[in-house]
Amino acid sequence: MRIFPILTAAMVAVVIYIFVFQRSLILNYNKTDAEIAETSVSQIPTTNQMPTAGGAPIVSVMVLKSYAQNVDTAVNVRGETRAARQVSLRAETSGSVVSQPLRKGTFVTEGQPMCKIDPGTRGVSLAETKARLAESRARVPEAGARVIEAQAYLAEALINDRAAEKLSQGGFASDSRVASATAATQTARAGVAAAESGLQSSVAGIQSAEAAVASAEKEISRLTIHASFDGILESDTAELGSLLQPGGLCATVIQLDPIKLVGFVPERAINHVQLGATASAKLVDGQDLHGKVTFISRSADKLTRTFQVEVTVPNIDFKISDGQTADIAISAQGAPAHLLPGSALTLDDAGTLGVRALAENNIVKFVPVTLIRDTMQGVWVSGLPEQANVIVVGQEFVIAGVVVNPTFTEAAQ
Repeated sequence: MRIFPILTAAMVAVVIYIFVFQRSLILNYNKTDAEIAETSVSQIPTTNQMPTAGGAPIVSVMVLKSYAQNVDTAVNVRGETRAARQVSLRAETSGSVVSQPLRKGTFVTEGQPMCKIDPGTRGVSLAETKARLAESRARVPEAGARVIEAQAYLAEALINDRAAEKLSQGGFASDSRVASATAATQTARAGVAAAESGLQSSVAGIQSAEAAVASAEKEISRLTIHASFDGILESDTAELGSLLQPGGLCATVIQLDPIKLVGFVPERAINHVQLGATASAKLVDGQDLHGKVTFISRSADKLTRTFQVEVTVPNIDFKISDGQTADIAISAQGAPAHLLPGSALTLDDAGTLGVRALAENNIVKFVPVTLIRDTMQGVWVSGLPEQANVIVVGQEFVIAGVVVNPTFTEAAQ
């Protein structure tokens, strides 16, 4: 009967052993490996925590005493290269091309003939209009002489009319003679009016002939299509023998020196861009470019709410082509900023970029910042006061409102 007390004592001893010496196995039962590791780490005492009078730990952090510095800011945009000028040379009249074609890539100068069109009968038409002009001019002296002759007849008629009237008053001329003199005067006046009208018609004929000559000469000038400026042919000129109609394409010429960099600046940054500001760019092939802002659009794109900005860059050796992608940095007015380690940047619960800094009594606060530039020495940010105590080590272990134990370090000037 004494066997049962012995068994009971043995079971009690086993239970005590398990709860005392194997307590961790019981607590970690049904836990994952990650939870077991987290529990083990939490039980290890840390060296950066100090007990307060009430027993709550205070995290030790390293704080950088940062002072604002005036730095040049830049507006960065992605853009492309564009020809400074581009024109499609088109025919203004119809006819067959009689000139040999120029191949694309050829350098052309301003005024150089690109396409010549068969004149056809246009030369004959010009000669005919010039002959009409000469004829019209020859008629003017004749018309002028007729006016003088008519005026002389009128003067004679007026003399005869006045003489007949005086003789009639003295009883020396009959009424029929007076009437005849008056009629002659009226006829002379009509003759003057007709002669002046003929002179005006002759002058109008000259003007009409001159207009016809100018039109014929203009038509002949349209037979040759010239380059509008120095540039490069982007396409072959019209082939020999091809028929060009009004509006038909002869050639496309582009000007690549200087060349433009075109980018679109967001509306929040457009006020920082000024005409004449220096700008730099880097092409995808590694070329570094430098120029100045020559155009800022005052009308935003309705879809993207961005403003077009153009930077003019020299391209003497034509190494820059039209349509290359470029990362453009436009210099803007300097602004106060802080140079901080990149690791000091963090996000709050809303995803806002900022840093954790010290307020009064070593209380942590979150301060939103704006990233201005990323350099090898660190990141330049704005949004902080003139002097700020920024947590650079340990900010991941604290939140706004808690008290920390800071160790201060000065920023390198």
